[in-house]
Amino acid sequence: MNVAIIGSGNVGGALAQQWIKAGHNVLIGAQFPLSEKNISLATKIGEDRFAVIENAVKQCEVILVATPPTAIFEVIEQLGDVSGKVIIDATNAVMKSPEPYKTVYHALADKTNAEIVKCFNTTGFENMLDPIYDGEGIDMFMAGDSEKAKEIAKKLALYCGFASCIDFGKSDKVELLEKFALSWINLAIMQSYGRDIAFKLIRR
Repeated sequence: MNVAIIGSGNVGGALAQQWIKAGHNVLIGAQFPLSEKNISLATKIGEDRFAVIENAVKQCEVILVATPPTAIFEVIEQLGDVSGKVIIDATNAVMKSPEPYKTVYHALADKTNAEIVKCFNTTGFENMLDPIYDGEGIDMFMAGDSEKAKEIAKKLALYCGFASCIDFGKSDKVELLEKFALSWINLAIMQSYGRDIAFKLIRR
C-alpha cells in the first residue's frame, strides 16, 4: 500500500517503521518535513520519505492521522481532496477534544468525503514497534462506519504483527474506543504498571 502518515511523533514513527519493514511505501506528511523534530525519524527511515502534507496525501490512498487532536482543523486544510481515500484516526481526545467535535474521527467524518476508521489508538507506541508477548501477538481494536476503511486498518495491523484487529462497532463506539485507550493509559502510567502491558481478547 501507499500510506501517508500525518504526524511524526512516537506513534506515527513506530507505525512508519513497521509498515516500511513489511514492504509498504510510506510517506511522512509534515508541515516542515525536515525540521529538527523529524531528523531522528529520518535517520531511521530516510529523508526521502518526508514531504509536505498535501504532496504526501496526493501520492497515497491510505492516510493515518497521528497528531494532537486540536491540530486536525489545520491538517484538514492541507489534505486536499481525499474523496474515497481511507483515513485512519489514531488520535485520542483524552486531554482536549477538537471542539465542537468530540473526537478527530467525528471532525473528519463531517469535513471530508473520506472512508474513516478509528484504529491504532489503544496502546503505547512500544507495543506498535513490538506487539509480541511470549511469542504471541497482542490485539488491536477499531471502530467506525466504513467497512472499506476497517478492512485496510485490519490488514495494516496484521502487517505490524498484531494477532488480530477486533471490531468495536460503528461510529457510536468511537468514543468508547477512546475510553478504552484511557484504560491502558491509566494502568500503564497512573497506576504505574509500566508501558510494557497490553490487551488481548481470549475465548474459552
